[in-house]
Amino acid sequence: MSKFTVFVKAMIILFCEFSDKTDRYDLVVIGGGSGGLACSKEAAQFNKRVAVLDFVQPSTQGTKWGLGGTCVNVGCIPKKLMHQAALLGQAVRDARSYGWSVPQDISMDWQVMSEAVQNYVKSMNFGHRVQLQDKKVEYINAFGSMVDPNTVKATDAQGKERLLHADNVVIAVGGRPIIPEQMPGALEHCISSDDIFWLKKAPGKTYVNISGLNIALECGGFLTGMGYNTTVMVRSICLRYFDQQMSKLVTDYMENNGTRFLWRHKPVKFEKDREGKIVVTYSDENGNTLTERFDTVLMATGRKALTKNLNLEDIGVKLDRESHKVLGDHGGDQERSSVHNIYSIGDVLQGRPELTPVAIKAGKLLAHRLFGNSTHQMDYDIVPTTVFTPLEYGVVGVSEEAAINKYGEENVEVYHAFYRPLEFSIPNRDASQCYIKAICTEDEVVGLHITGNNAGEIIQGFTTAVRCGASWEDFSKTVGIHPTTAEEIVKMQITKRSGLDPRVTGC
Repeated sequence: MSKFTVFVKAMIILFCEFSDKTDRYDLVVIGGGSGGLACSKEAAQFNKRVAVLDFVQPSTQGTKWGLGGTCVNVGCIPKKLMHQAALLGQAVRDARSYGWSVPQDISMDWQVMSEAVQNYVKSMNFGHRVQLQDKKVEYINAFGSMVDPNTVKATDAQGKERLLHADNVVIAVGGRPIIPEQMPGALEHCISSDDIFWLKKAPGKTYVNISGLNIALECGGFLTGMGYNTTVMVRSICLRYFDQQMSKLVTDYMENNGTRFLWRHKPVKFEKDREGKIVVTYSDENGNTLTERFDTVLMATGRKALTKNLNLEDIGVKLDRESHKVLGDHGGDQERSSVHNIYSIGDVLQGRPELTPVAIKAGKLLAHRLFGNSTHQMDYDIVPTTVFTPLEYGVVGVSEEAAINKYGEENVEVYHAFYRPLEFSIPNRDASQCYIKAICTEDEVVGLHITGNNAGEIIQGFTTAVRCGASWEDFSKTVGIHPTTAEEIVKMQITKRSGLDPRVTGC
């Protein structure tokens, strides 16, 4: 496809105007994130009339973005690219040990880096619009809300309304970060993860406030890696829904490599001084009150589902009282809400992993059930993920704590090893937190965890084995690829129960 053709298609999309009549659709998707886009495009393959509504409310600091949802604009994509930017800084420093002539003083140009990341994100926004056009899915840049179970109201930025009659509706609006309004100065002076990836100038000395979420550690990690003075304040624990031994390895590595942690501290208020610095008042675990000045304050205190103004409960859709997410699993369909023709996928569906690939797969499978005579349900178990901290943490299956609770400590065997990646050897980098453990029952491996370079790439392949019910005997019979980190998994022989030293000393 020529660039001119792509341009013409995009212009057609841009100049589509609202009509005043009620239009009929086989499917209307509210939310243009990964799950909603996947569901709509898949449904259109069945020659159904499909529309996608997407409307981005600006963040508390006024940040806006295009089509594609959290992952594309303010999540996975920019996060991984900035993580890579930080890793390249470490690679440049390592290069000296391999004989490369590298200046002693290397620095990050935030403006160049962020502009490159933002331009890539914008290209993805453009690509999504073109894909919808190619698939004959109507894209409507408007806020969608429910009038009744079969009627969706679309309201554009100018307040013009349009009614769409839908045989089926999919709610895929995802969530947005929470800025605690009750904390003085938070709304006025703090940014969220919606803003960090779109900053025009360097964040400088940065304070990150977290409540157990991975995005805060990931942001804190790449900011440190880029050379910015970064403090992470933790109220209780990090990576709340992950294995806690692995969580400690991740944060230990970050602390050992320049990120400052304030454990069991909590912020009290935020103020701006005459120089434009943000004065953070916080208390420590002993109740002492302290103040410190920062250039940027990043709040990462959780996310909320964007269901508030959709009128869902008014038409009978049941929401969880605390999370305000849609309660699914009605009528034998995991994504069906309490209203028979309204479904939900992705981060807005209660009790499901908030992961982009989960939303995409669930959306595609739902389209096939709606229009392709399929009965195939999404399998939400044994879903892999990775935390893109400086030392990456990849995982599939259950944590050690969850395995013990489920199977009993006497029925769980944990194979583990501390290892040293070959890449760490010549630069003599600290590998104290490079660790692997396989959590096993008598019959199968139920959890696999690894901290180290490219952890996500490694864990992806092993996920198939775990999903297929492979036993530890199956793992141990597998020949490794030498010299790689992945081979360390199939080489493990030491169990925690044995009490033997799990440090890898050779082949």
